[in-house]
Amino acid sequence: MSLDKTYKLVPGTTVFDAEQSARGYHLNQFCMSLMTAENRERYLADERAYLDAWPLREEQKQALLDRDLNAAMAEGGNIYFLAKWGATLGFSFQQMAGSMTGITEEEYRAMMAGGGRSVEGNRIDHAVLEAAHADPAPPAEHAVITGAVFTSHVPAIGAAMDHAKTEEPYWRPVFEGYEFSRAWEEENLPDVVFLVYNDHASAFDLSLIPTFVLGTGAAFATADEGYGPRPVPGIESDPELAAHIAHSLIRDDFDLTLANEMTVDHGLTVPLSLMFGDVGKWPCKVIPFHVNVVQYPVPSGARCFALGRALRKAIESYDRPLKVQVWGTGGMSHQLQGPRAGLINRAWDNAFLDRLVEDPVGLSRVPHLEYVEEAGSEGIELVMWLIARGAMSDLDGSGDVEVKHRFYHVPASNTAVGHLILENHTRAQEPAEGVK
Repeated sequence: MSLDKTYKLVPGTTVFDAEQSARGYHLNQFCMSLMTAENRERYLADERAYLDAWPLREEQKQALLDRDLNAAMAEGGNIYFLAKWGATLGFSFQQMAGSMTGITEEEYRAMMAGGGRSVEGNRIDHAVLEAAHADPAPPAEHAVITGAVFTSHVPAIGAAMDHAKTEEPYWRPVFEGYEFSRAWEEENLPDVVFLVYNDHASAFDLSLIPTFVLGTGAAFATADEGYGPRPVPGIESDPELAAHIAHSLIRDDFDLTLANEMTVDHGLTVPLSLMFGDVGKWPCKVIPFHVNVVQYPVPSGARCFALGRALRKAIESYDRPLKVQVWGTGGMSHQLQGPRAGLINRAWDNAFLDRLVEDPVGLSRVPHLEYVEEAGSEGIELVMWLIARGAMSDLDGSGDVEVKHRFYHVPASNTAVGHLILENHTRAQEPAEGVK
């Protein structure tokens, strides 16, 4: 099932969606650079040289040199960004708008004074609309979720790996718990990992506190968390799948922040190291999904669980034959601040693992207060696991999940380590009555 993009049929209109944004990312960022007097002066002194300093396609550069706003829009430009370019050249907004409609600034101004352009004759053609809404044949192939991985993302685990301490008596039991997992990943390597994590004041400080952030860029570098970046590769993402997921989730009323640029910290890199080991390049693409669990209010378990269910619909409506794993990271019980620092609750953690498998719907209703009281102030990270669990097919009866691995250990630095692998088995759909 493809996503509804009927808005593309509105005549004379370019709707700036995630696809347009990806296509015009550097073009629009170029326009943003003109918000300082120094850059405007440099651009006007030598337009071509300034444009050549940006990673723009030749078609984008030529559109600007030709003062062709329609061509710039076709190349991914957005009018609010392009307006900054026009202002640099001394164009009024009515002059820019007029140029896109084939009339002069004076003619455009007169048209607006007369009440503006009529909507009559500027709507979607009914025949085209009916054809667009005809029941399409289902895609022959589509993306599928093959499994979910749940794991703690303790920064000290990454440090132990980076400094060759994995065989030390303190750390060896932790890494033994992931030996099966690495072998399983080699046999079940996905094309894409959708990795749910939380940033730890690395990419986002208190100037911007988004609740859900979907990484829609092509690649994301490893963050410097104060000790220098971990000696691990950055991630290569899948911006086309990410744009598709963004479209689907936002249409399902999940308010996302979309990030084309950000760094990713240990919340994302430690799980990758645990599952894939010491590699020069991660063996699959990774789409980062940040959840705010640092400053209250944080999203509820129920909201995360519902997002996971919508995520499955989004992924499985993508018409490319990709194998996708959804990873939920963070936790388990730990508290890093105050007189209760060091709190661990083995019984609660293991009950959480039990319910995650057997009663995820009931688990999604656990209130924030219970997480904080029983699992520690930073144990609230466990709500992120519910996104991955919500993406499994057993919830609507279309498949089953199989527990492939479960591991629990205390301690890893200040934290209890929990780990679970669920394989997703979707049953083949029965043919419709009368269809053989």
